[in-house]
Amino acid sequence: MPKYAIDGEILANAFISDGVKEVVISVPEIARQSKAGQFVHLKIAQTELLRRPISISDVDDKAGTLHLIYRIVGKGTKMLSTLRKGDIVNCLGPLGNGFDLNCQRPLLVGGGMGIAPLIYLAKQFNPQSTSILLGGKNTVEMFWKDCFKKLAQQIYVTTDDGSIGFKGFTVDLLPELLRENEYDRIYVCGPHIMMESVAKIAKQSNIPCQVSLEKYMACGIGACLSCTCESKNGGKRKKVCTDGPVFWAEEVL
Repeated sequence: MPKYAIDGEILANAFISDGVKEVVISVPEIARQSKAGQFVHLKIAQTELLRRPISISDVDDKAGTLHLIYRIVGKGTKMLSTLRKGDIVNCLGPLGNGFDLNCQRPLLVGGGMGIAPLIYLAKQFNPQSTSILLGGKNTVEMFWKDCFKKLAQQIYVTTDDGSIGFKGFTVDLLPELLRENEYDRIYVCGPHIMMESVAKIAKQSNIPCQVSLEKYMACGIGACLSCTCESKNGGKRKKVCTDGPVFWAEEVL
């Protein structure tokens, strides 16, 4: 698949929750090639040496736009948050391997900012056969629910404080969902400990599971080796940027 390094125009960059923004960038060449689970590497300012990797949360093929949801946590995302409509940002992408879509009844499990790439993933399936399980700390973090309301038949929510949905973690509710439904694939993205627990339950239930890993990436193209992770295949290390970020759970967890 071709990769591009293109200057894209920012069409919008607005808050969608506390400390979380969605930026919309016009980059038709990348939008046409992007698959669910891939990411782009942004050159936010000429003064910054390294790019910032951000997962693709949605794509509008007709408009030629990428939608990226990010939390303002460090220098790079703070700089990104200051950009306005009409500003230019260089995008390298689409990068990495996306999700395998060969299933009929998927369950998508997300926690925290790991929920972002699941939006575009959910759009690849029939909403009538898709279920979503979302986890967060409280009601404020569950703004994600509205992102999926037209994309899934069932949306399950867990919060640490019980302020909305099931009180507890996604892995606390997951066994019940697996008993009541016949899923043929589980996709999960979020905190590592959550993905590890979901992958374990999926294996016990004989359901294929894919995970989307997050790692610090300096280059995004497999040259710097800053994002390697341990593999279960003979101990060989995998590059999250080029071998992933999506893996079969048994490969890496």
